[in-house]
Amino acid sequence: MNSILALLLLAGSQASEVPPTPDADGSFLRQYAQTRRFLAGRPVLPKPTADGKAVLFLRAQATSAAQSLFELEVATGKVKELASPDKLLQGAAEKLTAAERARLERLRISARGITSYRLSEDGKKVVVGLSGKLFALTRESGEVVALRTGEGAPIDPSFSPDGSQLAYVLGTDLYALDLAKNRERRLTRGGTAQLTHGLAEFVAQEEMGRMAGYWWSPDGKRLAYEEADHRPVEKLAVVDPMHPESGAEEFFYPRPGKPNVAVRLGIVSAQGGPTTWVKWDSAKHPYLATVRWPKNGPLCLLVQNREQTEEILLAADPKTGATKPLLTERDEAWLNLDQFFPHWFEGGSGFLWYTERNGGPEVELRRPDGQLAGSWVKPGAGFEQFSGVDEARKTLYFTGGPDPTSGHLFRTVGAGPPERVRVGTDGPSRQAAGVSKNGEVLVVATASLGAMPRTEVFRATGERVGELPSVAAEPPLEPQVEVRRVGKEGVFAAVIRPRSFKPGAKLPVILEVYGGPGHRVVLHSMREHLIPQWLADQGYLVVKFDGRGTPGRGRAWERAIKNDFTSPLEDQVESLRALAREVPEMDLSRVGVFGWSFGGYMAALAVLMRPDVFKSGCAGAPVVDWADYDTHYTERYLGTPQSNPDGYKKSSLLTYAEKLERPLLVIHGTADDNVYFFHTLKLSDALFRAGKPHQVLPLSNFTHMVPEPLATERLYQRVARHFAETL
Repeated sequence: MNSILALLLLAGSQASEVPPTPDADGSFLRQYAQTRRFLAGRPVLPKPTADGKAVLFLRAQATSAAQSLFELEVATGKVKELASPDKLLQGAAEKLTAAERARLERLRISARGITSYRLSEDGKKVVVGLSGKLFALTRESGEVVALRTGEGAPIDPSFSPDGSQLAYVLGTDLYALDLAKNRERRLTRGGTAQLTHGLAEFVAQEEMGRMAGYWWSPDGKRLAYEEADHRPVEKLAVVDPMHPESGAEEFFYPRPGKPNVAVRLGIVSAQGGPTTWVKWDSAKHPYLATVRWPKNGPLCLLVQNREQTEEILLAADPKTGATKPLLTERDEAWLNLDQFFPHWFEGGSGFLWYTERNGGPEVELRRPDGQLAGSWVKPGAGFEQFSGVDEARKTLYFTGGPDPTSGHLFRTVGAGPPERVRVGTDGPSRQAAGVSKNGEVLVVATASLGAMPRTEVFRATGERVGELPSVAAEPPLEPQVEVRRVGKEGVFAAVIRPRSFKPGAKLPVILEVYGGPGHRVVLHSMREHLIPQWLADQGYLVVKFDGRGTPGRGRAWERAIKNDFTSPLEDQVESLRALAREVPEMDLSRVGVFGWSFGGYMAALAVLMRPDVFKSGCAGAPVVDWADYDTHYTERYLGTPQSNPDGYKKSSLLTYAEKLERPLLVIHGTADDNVYFFHTLKLSDALFRAGKPHQVLPLSNFTHMVPEPLATERLYQRVARHFAETL
């Protein structure tokens, strides 16, 4: 028996033999798991056609993961099914390749069946990839055609601008398909597992938000594509411990301070042939962050330096590969990427650009040569997400607002002041929106503390057309959430009380934490607070805080964590104490902390560094040593281990292993290819060698997500049991 296995057995043996904490609402936890958190059956990925006459969307049944494709006719409000997995596969079981599974993991999609689709530019055709096969649908006739008969599973299919061709990646090379003849042709050669053509590399998908690895020219005669050379990058292996006979699956994974993928951008004819390589100083700016090839604008690429403190938007000549800079953006801490930008106007008159140069998110109008022409959304407006542009009316739509716990739909005409678009609910809520290309139709998804997401269709005038129908089960409880601001910094806080709460009675506290950049937990959205309410009903006050480092409160607030990931813990502690002064029922002698991913890191850090505050912790999939996470994320905030050794040491959980005084449960999927399972093994080993009792719950062959219903149910039961035993 090796030492690692012995360590896991020792850790597991420390659990006392007490029955699991009962489900406070009987069937709630099982229903929560079986309905994929009450999200199965709700419309997802809604897309209006360019003419605004229809809205397409995906939806599963209430207790199913298999999604089908539907269409709502705007004029009549009628809904029809366009395609289903069962019909497309004629009853055969769905099979996913390793590449397809990895792509869904990067997208955090736990659904199956039809998980994505592409519309042709004119909206007449749809392409769907399913179980390694491609299907083309004609919307008007309902005709479905199975494409290509060759081996292999096409990845990321997309239409040419005129809808006559498809491009996709097969294996590690780029291909095109003539739809009229159903004839496939290979566009690139020499692709291998180490040298891929047309695929976005890991950090582009996981950290940049860029899933695409190729781009059509506006006339459909050429494609730009990424070549990713993985040969310099080390490999990490994932083994299913329950099936060692299956061997290891290896992934290229660049760790801080170590070699990254070497990326080039090539241009190839849609008929195949030689590649023209785009030229830029890739030694100085190695990251290919964003690519655009607009209808009446230049082929553009946004490249970043490794420190992510400088980025240059380049215009490329497709014939020669020569480039010229349009603009340069700098930030002494780091630059945030937004994949919606640059957004070129169809007529080629200029483009919209995102910046935080003036203290907060701002959307600028730029001329075709990159020169500043004005500001369409100024800092302080609370810009959060681009929703679309009505070019004819010079109207920009976005979601956001001054309150980061909410996020409503706004529009601005030219450089005019933002105006709230009164659709959905008037109260505090979270909205996401899309706009048809002609600006006539708005698709708005709205969630609030009192309601799960619902997606409605409106005309630009505000007239409600209808709702994308949901068949989802509704939660049997409504979270009792109070949102407030606490402390001298006015940190946003959420308090979830038991539904049987009696004022004056002291209750133990569970801090549900994330605390990291790019994510908030204090939101006016029911879905975010269902499990916290389930925990609260078992006799706790559950609290959440969005301190420094979280988005939505300006550049300085977000960048306060630069070079030190322990600093957000100070805000959690100060906010906890400030809230207790306002909520006397909080028993600060019994405080537990729970989080996942960065939140798992924060939960473990809390019990290690502040045992005076936190009496128990549960850390899910924690990053233990930031030198073992990926380059693009970690170096953005901490620099490299070579440039900031003290910051890496201070931010590592291993530094504090000898200080553990409180009960700690660590949970981790053994097949996690984002935060690898060895993070938890390193922490457990350090705690074991320091003589510090702790518990480890390995989730066999699960990744960073735990989508299986039974595992979800058992996971939260185990978390509740841990706090019942220790608080």
